[in-house]
Amino acid sequence: MRKSITYATILFVAGALTFGACKKKEDTMPTTTTMTKTLYERLGGNDAIKAVVDKFIEYVAADTAINSFFAETVAQNRVDALKMNLVNQIGEGTGGPEKYTGKSMADAHKGMNIQNDDFDALVGDLVKALDFYNVPEQEKGELLDILGPMRSDIVGK
Repeated sequence: MRKSITYATILFVAGALTFGACKKKEDTMPTTTTMTKTLYERLGGNDAIKAVVDKFIEYVAADTAINSFFAETVAQNRVDALKMNLVNQIGEGTGGPEKYTGKSMADAHKGMNIQNDDFDALVGDLVKALDFYNVPEQEKGELLDILGPMRSDIVGK
């Protein structure tokens, strides 16, 4: 009898949560249009991604915790190539038409001895750039979920 009551309670709570989540709240529930758009489209496409990447690179350049990792890129005038690679990587990863053709993350970061704190600082700079352009939390979270798994290919290489 006790198991039946516990099981019924769990089903009731699960049902309430499921159906409660279906309640439409104008300012928090995505519209059908929003749900069918790709993350790329919801971010604003190529132009918006370029703007975020530009701001991101600006923040990274000013970030004394990690800007030394980019000194060679700056010295060799490869900042524009880096930006293009980032735009293509984000574009492709979010469902856009861009194609990333750069090195693998492991190869690109080989020998750099990047640590978790460095990676976290980089992510912090990206979040600041996304916040600068008022990217909604949902889209920001989805983008970070796409990029986050790259940590293992970058850290400690």
